[in-house]
Amino acid sequence: MNFLFLSKLLPLFIYPLGLSCVLLLIGLFLSIRKSRFTCIPILLSLILLLTAANPRTANYLLQSLEKQYLPLAELPTADAIVVLGGSTRAVSPPRIVADLNEHGDRIFYAAKLYKEEKAPLIILSGGRIQWFGQTNSEAEDMAEILELIGIPPEAIIKEGNSLNTHDNATYTKKILEEKNINSILLVTSAFHMPRAMAIFRRLGIEPIPAPTDFLVSEQELAAVDYSTESKILSFLPEPNSLARTTLVIKEYIGTLVYRLKGWL
Repeated sequence: MNFLFLSKLLPLFIYPLGLSCVLLLIGLFLSIRKSRFTCIPILLSLILLLTAANPRTANYLLQSLEKQYLPLAELPTADAIVVLGGSTRAVSPPRIVADLNEHGDRIFYAAKLYKEEKAPLIILSGGRIQWFGQTNSEAEDMAEILELIGIPPEAIIKEGNSLNTHDNATYTKKILEEKNINSILLVTSAFHMPRAMAIFRRLGIEPIPAPTDFLVSEQELAAVDYSTESKILSFLPEPNSLARTTLVIKEYIGTLVYRLKGWL
């Protein structure tokens, strides 16, 4: 099994949902064996899910990433805008065009920067893993959406080979060298920016961070203590918070693995 597959498979058993399932299976096994320790893995699974799915926990963890690169008061101009993949769903019936997922802000923010004349080019970096069938690269899907909202095709450069953040930086570097591009605005989600910046810098590129897709806003933080009802709800588990906690864990695992591989 290659690194890419293992990098997708193994973390599933560390994420809160997967680890909880493992603990419950252990509890089931101990129950069949009539062990007096049966309740321990079940209790640990419950604590894990209640903690990971708690809105306050999720917001706190997300802020640990999102606060590292806040928007600049005024972005300088650059030679190109680099947009990292992870914001679309591939065209597949009944979809007639590529769909935006929750991180689709990356595409709209890049279009905004282009229309503000922050850079004359947009480099779209993102391929697709073809494990479940052949589809267009994400760079092609992002380009289609940008063209639909008025970005001219000649202003778009597509890099459709990268399958992870390290690939994004590696293939983008080749384009920068070929096109003699010296400065870039790096557009990606705020939670992903710390790892992305570190990888680009490791390859000798010094991007200007242009984070977007902030999942935790000041209003959202204030809302949890706004009323008695919001305080009660903020201590109860909910699916969106579980997904956010998992997202943060994924980023920290990715950072650790990349350091071990010498990519950071």
